[in-house]
Amino acid sequence: MHSGADRGRRNVADRSKTPPSGSATRSGRPHRHKPGNTKALDAKNGNTGGGGQPPRRASASLSTPAAEGRPARDAAVDAVTNVLKDRHSFDDALARSADRVGLMGRDRAFARAMAAAALRHRGSLQSVIGSFLDKPLPKDTGRLDAILLCAAVQLLVLKTPPHAAISIAVDQTRADRKARRFDKLTNAVLRRVSERGAGILAQLDRLALDLPPWMLERWTRCYGRDAARDIANASLTEAALDITPKDACAAGQWTERLAGHLLPTGTIRMAAGGRIEDLPGFAEGAWWVQDAAAALPVKLLGDVRGLDVADVCAAPGGKTAQLAASGARVVAVDQSEQRLARLRENLARLDLAAETMLADAALWQPGCQFDVVLVDAPCTATGTMRRHPDIMHLKRPEDVAQLVKIQRQILDNAARALKPGGRLVYCTCSLEPEEGPDQFAAFLADHPGFARVAIDPAAIGGETSWLTPQGELRTLPHFLNQFDEGLKGIDGFFAAVARKNA
Repeated sequence: MHSGADRGRRNVADRSKTPPSGSATRSGRPHRHKPGNTKALDAKNGNTGGGGQPPRRASASLSTPAAEGRPARDAAVDAVTNVLKDRHSFDDALARSADRVGLMGRDRAFARAMAAAALRHRGSLQSVIGSFLDKPLPKDTGRLDAILLCAAVQLLVLKTPPHAAISIAVDQTRADRKARRFDKLTNAVLRRVSERGAGILAQLDRLALDLPPWMLERWTRCYGRDAARDIANASLTEAALDITPKDACAAGQWTERLAGHLLPTGTIRMAAGGRIEDLPGFAEGAWWVQDAAAALPVKLLGDVRGLDVADVCAAPGGKTAQLAASGARVVAVDQSEQRLARLRENLARLDLAAETMLADAALWQPGCQFDVVLVDAPCTATGTMRRHPDIMHLKRPEDVAQLVKIQRQILDNAARALKPGGRLVYCTCSLEPEEGPDQFAAFLADHPGFARVAIDPAAIGGETSWLTPQGELRTLPHFLNQFDEGLKGIDGFFAAVARKNA
C-alpha cells in the first residue's frame, strides 16, 4: 500500500478529471468502510499483480519451463512499449498486458521482472545492442526496440537461457507487421549480445546511460557528486519487500514467521521472491506491503488513539491502515474512485475501518476540523524508482514546478481543516528539494499561525542521520546499506510536522 509512489506517478493532467469539491462516493454520501473478509489487492509496492490478481513478488528463480514461454515475453514487450511510446505507468501497462494473455503466478512475475529490468537498464542495454548494428534502426519498426530490449535484459541481466530468449524474440519480430523484415537482424544481433554483450556492458558508465541526465545533474547539485551517484546506484536496483504488521507489538513474531529482518523502525524486511499472497499472514490480514520510508510519516505522530485524522491523497491506503490500526478515526481522501476502491478492498482484507471521500484535496471542504491532517502529496516520486522504473522515462524537469503548485494548494487547504492545536504532517516520496524542505519552509512562511515541530529520533528508530538540522525527515535510496544485496536501501522520502497555534 505504498501510496507515495503511485500518486507520484500521476500526471498533472489528472486534476482535470477531479470531481467537484467534497463529492462523495457513488452513493452520494461519504462512504464508511466496515470491516470485512473480502479478498483484496494488497498495497502497491512495485510488485502488484494488477487486474484484480493478488500482488506478487518478483520471483527469485525465473528459469522454469512455464516462465520460458512466449506469453510472459509478449506481456513484457507490450508493457515496455506502452510505457516508452504511450507514456502509460508501468503498473497499469503491465497489468493490462499480463491480463490480455492470461498470465498467472510465476509467468506474471517473470514478465514483471523482465519489463522492470528493461526499463531500469534501457540506456546501457541499448548501447550494447547498438554496438552490433551498422546503422540506427528506422523509426517505424513496430515493437522491435522493445523486443530487442527485453531479449537483451534476459541475456545480460536475468541470465535466462540464450536459446529461449533469442528464438522467442525472433518469433515476436516475425509476428509484428512492422518489424518482421528485421527477423534475421534480430537473430544475428542477439546472438552477438549473448556472446559478447556482457564484456561491453561491464565497461559502460551505466549510471550516465540509464538515468536521465537532468536527474543526475539535479541530485549532484542538491546532494554532492558522491551522494548523487550513491542515490543513482541504489535507484537502479530492485527493492526488497517491506511489510508493516497490523499489530506493532507482534512485529517480532511476524519477523520470525516470515523469516525476515526487523528494522529499527518496526518494518519487517524480506528479499523479493515468490508470491506475496502465499506468505503467512496475508490471507488473515496480519500485515500489508509498505516501504519502510512510507511507514515513517504516521510514526511521527506517536499515539493517535481516539484522534480525528484526515489522510489526504490517501490511496491505496498504507498510511490509512496504519492510522486505523492505531485507533484513530480516519477519513481517507482521494480524487480517484478506482484508487479508493482499492483502498477499501485493502482495508477489508486487513479488517480495518475508515471513512472514504472522493474529492480533490486542494478543494475539499470537509465541514469539520481534524486533530491531524496527513498530506502525502502528489510528487515526481523520484525517490521510488527502485519500485517504479517508469519514473525515469515519464518524468520531465518541468514536472517539478507544476507539482509544486499543486502541493501548495493542497497544503493551504489542509491548513484550514485543522483544529487549533492540531498537527499537520507533510510528506512526499520525491528527492527534489522544491517538493520537500523548500515547500514546507514556504508553507511556514505563508502561515505564521503554524510552527515546525522537530521530529523525535525515537519515532524513526533512533536513526538520527535521517534527520535534517531543522528536525525534518529525509531518507535517501542508498540508506540502510548495511544489509546484504537484495535487502539494502529505502525509498527517498521527506516528511515534516507543524502544529497549528491554539
